[in-house]
Amino acid sequence: MARQLDEQIVGRFPVGKRLRVLDVGMGQGTQALRLARAGHQVTGLERDATMIAAARDALAGQPEGIRERMRIVEGDGRDTGVHFLPGSFDVVLCHGVLMYVEEPDPLLAGLARMLAPGGLLSLLVRNGDALALRPGLYGDWAGALAAFDTVQYTNRLGLHVRADRLSTLTAKLAGIGAPLHTWYGVRVFTDTAPDGAAPPDDLETLLAAEERAGRTDPYRGVAALLHLCGVRG
Repeated sequence: MARQLDEQIVGRFPVGKRLRVLDVGMGQGTQALRLARAGHQVTGLERDATMIAAARDALAGQPEGIRERMRIVEGDGRDTGVHFLPGSFDVVLCHGVLMYVEEPDPLLAGLARMLAPGGLLSLLVRNGDALALRPGLYGDWAGALAAFDTVQYTNRLGLHVRADRLSTLTAKLAGIGAPLHTWYGVRVFTDTAPDGAAPPDDLETLLAAEERAGRTDPYRGVAALLHLCGVRG
């Protein structure tokens, strides 16, 4: 996903431009820190105290220049209008958040309002068109059959959450003024890997295969996750 995001940033903005980035639901700050290291001015928005502490610990170990380029704001992604002015960011990330939001429309509209004209919106969502694949690969045939008719599922943390369909999000992005520019699949081949599994010796080959599948039909359509990139008009 980082490679996909970099591809969109390089293709959209002048080389060397220091971008204003908002990472909504930044978690432990993996993408936010990576982009701060690349020279961008990054704001991470997160409400979970444990994640905020982890992000601050990771940031504290960085050189001063990187620490100065990143700030962490405690808050809910649905309250972006409280924390920031409209059009304040060139890039807005919202990765792994929509599945926890029962009604995503207000959140999506708020994200689009944060974008400057020509800005990039990057969403990572659970693929509602492929929910039957994981239980099917595990041999859970009843679970696979049930998954065809819903966008609700139970994640690996045991939480009851929801997925998004590509067609639905495409329409929503158009409606909020940040129409879909391109999309990728994420975790096409590796979705059934156990949590905490050690990276294989041929990790680069694995990543190359995932990256190729994530941009190639029909494989990307059955990925566990979808990476959607919209552009503010």
